[in-house]
Amino acid sequence: MRVRVNLDGTGKADVSTGIGFFDHMLALLAHHSLIDVEISAHGDLETGSHHTVEDVGITLGQALSKALGDRAGIERYGWALVPMDECLAQAAIDVSGRPFLECQVPLPYASIGGFETDLLEEFLRGVVNNARLTIHLRMLAGSNPHHVIECGFKALARALRAAIAPNDRVTGIPSTKGSL
Repeated sequence: MRVRVNLDGTGKADVSTGIGFFDHMLALLAHHSLIDVEISAHGDLETGSHHTVEDVGITLGQALSKALGDRAGIERYGWALVPMDECLAQAAIDVSGRPFLECQVPLPYASIGGFETDLLEEFLRGVVNNARLTIHLRMLAGSNPHHVIECGFKALARALRAAIAPNDRVTGIPSTKGSL
């Protein structure tokens, strides 16, 4: 597994996991967050995509955490409300140093391009726990599972983009405790 991120990128993505729909989601995460992402993963897809999706979440979270460093000079909080067709997703992120995930995205079990719908939460848990983020993701409207997941990824990307944005007025760590 290889994962690289550039927080000061333009949204370029070079992604290959062997899971077509997941590759598409990771590419749009990069595009809408403006984070350059390189991901190369080769998992045991013959048993399903669970391990690969989970491992990508973990390693992407680790790469984000490393790239964020001490988290000085960033906005810290980001949120987005994103419409896409019949869907409306709300995402909020705190680059808090405290991992927490609230994922209210009701989905029927299905496999979309090799990606099982229940893996959305597994992926996010891997990112949250390893990047040490608080993420709240809610789907306010939506019925098509493909659209629901895609809209959720876009909302997360836009919230992440806002949360990690540099702020010249923030001196040091954006916390009254002095650490995140």
